[in-house]
Amino acid sequence: MDNSPLDLDSMPVSSDALLAQLDGWGLGYVLHEHVALRTVEEAKQVEGVIEVPGENALRVKNLYLRDKKKRNYLVTLEQDRKIDLKELGAELGVGKLSFGSPDRLMQHLGIFPGAVTPLAMINGVQNEVQFFMDGAAQQADVIYMHPLINTRTVGLKRADLLAFFERISCAVTWV
Repeated sequence: MDNSPLDLDSMPVSSDALLAQLDGWGLGYVLHEHVALRTVEEAKQVEGVIEVPGENALRVKNLYLRDKKKRNYLVTLEQDRKIDLKELGAELGVGKLSFGSPDRLMQHLGIFPGAVTPLAMINGVQNEVQFFMDGAAQQADVIYMHPLINTRTVGLKRADLLAFFERISCAVTWV
């Protein structure tokens, strides 16, 4: 799904509304518009266009996961980190993990497949989604992610992303 205008009407928080909220909170970001990016490989094709050379940036991949008890998790990791769901479940202390369905993704994070992002926790905190983030983010100056749709990427300074989490009362568990 490429987040067409019809699809966007069903989102609880639009990308524009999210960006307006970031502006209202005084949180800085750099916005980039581009073709729909659904995979890390596709995102790598636009990295050179949207990033500032030499910046200490983190590019992420995001996994919406569920456990056997139907608890929901959003896991944000460095984009090239290799993932084994069994090992990840053990590391997080939650047992066996599987990917959540597109319907559950919309229900719990308010987004479509291909647009999974830490910024979706604006919806996830209300739906008891637990958030885990790669410890590498604590060293990055800028973190790149989608602002709820996959035709945009924002670069947020680490401090602004952490301020966002604080504003929405999102607990971050570092992994």
